[in-house]
Amino acid sequence: MTIGEYTQVYRGKKVVDFKMGGSAVAGDVAYRLMQEYDSDESQEELLANFFEQVDPKSIEVLVIGAWDEASSDGPQGLIDGLIARRAELGNLKALFVGDMTYEDCEMSWINQISYNPLLEAFPGLESLRIRGTSELELQPFTHASLQELAIESGGLPNEIVIAIANSTLPALRHLELWLGDDGYGFDGDVAVYQRLLLAIGPERLQYLGLRNAMISDELAVWLAGEPWLGTLQTLDLSLGTIGDVGAQALCESPNLGSLQRIDLSHHYISETWQQKLQALPCTVVLDDPEEEDDGDRYVAVSE
Repeated sequence: MTIGEYTQVYRGKKVVDFKMGGSAVAGDVAYRLMQEYDSDESQEELLANFFEQVDPKSIEVLVIGAWDEASSDGPQGLIDGLIARRAELGNLKALFVGDMTYEDCEMSWINQISYNPLLEAFPGLESLRIRGTSELELQPFTHASLQELAIESGGLPNEIVIAIANSTLPALRHLELWLGDDGYGFDGDVAVYQRLLLAIGPERLQYLGLRNAMISDELAVWLAGEPWLGTLQTLDLSLGTIGDVGAQALCESPNLGSLQRIDLSHHYISETWQQKLQALPCTVVLDDPEEEDDGDRYVAVSE
């Protein structure tokens, strides 16, 4: 599986594309800034054209899609342009950077940048989603408003996880990390994520996503034993490699509490344990069952 479709709705708003020479559209929408490969305009010129057509003060949700040569350049011009207009963008609450398909750029190839300047410039930002971790930089930061942090990756480096663990995020309620495969940059283990959750205080989370993970069974065994598991609304282990070991741990966990939803889509769980999971007192999503390939399991998105 790869990312084959663009986001259609983000933060409750329909997403519409804006390309160079475009115009504003009617309605309460989220714009996705888009460049073609080898575009004539620079990132800065696209952003300037966008704000000629759309009032910055009206922007609450913004998506940055494919930018020119995403496999070799990050979105620096676009992000710098947003920072330069931060006084006009006081209503910006949610930003998604990297909403592109494999036809634009495979996820593991998407070049990113440092996000600390953006986070410092927008203290009112409530949601940040980043796709791709090549060249991604994140240092420990303090942000009083950030409620949702999501990083989609084919291979999440430990240094990013450690930076989040060492950050101060009192409003955080949704944490979503795509761990990926060790052939594409993942270098973690369960202990790293145990330290992360201990540091951020999991009892305040509504959603925890440790997705697209090659260590899904190990994560499930650990999480099943945590008393705070039942304080979540949603546990999302989808896109990974969970099998019967993880399924059994979740089925036998005494800590499900008021957990409402467990997403295990893209899994390697036998029919027997699928039936047992479906008997749990919460919604369990078991879409996209997979078969092992000569004993090997694969995450949904690596390259």
